[in-house]
Amino acid sequence: MDKMIVYEDKNIMVIHKPAGIATQTGRLGQADLVSELKNYRKKKGEDTYIGVVHRLDQPVEGLLVFAKDAKSAKILTNQLGTKVLNKSYSAIVSVETDTELTGGKLRDYLLKDNRTNTSSVVSEEKPIPKEAKEAVLYWEIVQKCGNAALIKVKLLTGRHHQIRVQMSNAGMPLLGDIKYGSEFSKKLSKQLNIKNTALLADSIEFEHPLTGKKMSFNIDNGSMLSKIVVKI
Repeated sequence: MDKMIVYEDKNIMVIHKPAGIATQTGRLGQADLVSELKNYRKKKGEDTYIGVVHRLDQPVEGLLVFAKDAKSAKILTNQLGTKVLNKSYSAIVSVETDTELTGGKLRDYLLKDNRTNTSSVVSEEKPIPKEAKEAVLYWEIVQKCGNAALIKVKLLTGRHHQIRVQMSNAGMPLLGDIKYGSEFSKKLSKQLNIKNTALLADSIEFEHPLTGKKMSFNIDNGSMLSKIVVKI
């Protein structure tokens, strides 16, 4: 657990979540980050409260901030809604064509299927179901090598599996993504031995819930993505 802790004080914890562990789950016998954090606090003789402000999908690596008291949780959750708490992501996508892509904006409506725990883009040519939610993001290519590209992503909305769904719908599925990958991306993932979704929540910024001080955290070298970039 100590290796995951990027920052900790009496109000908050910033955690570097590894790929493969759920942020929080109700499944019996399945490990999750929240349970690990509660056990960590218990061993320290502290109250075991952990306030979940935001989540990352189980196969995704990256930074998360948790509150250690209810007041801090409420403040951080409000910051998330008012865009004071901001996150950015890096991902490696498959690119099948030789088109010179540089970046752009994606705006779609996503519909979640709770039965399969997946989301899909709804065609705007037909009436959009009231359950569908608008999803907007900006993406930019940082590095391209062959049929793989490292991109930066900035979310304007926070929808279920948003980056994975929208990039796949745009013809650039994330490498290692079993749910939303294409046959081409899955083949490329196998060639590069990428077994987890190549998505990294690499930066987060917010105001400290007690002091109001602006805080910023970033993941640099040693991350899952940096290892993949070497391969491409």
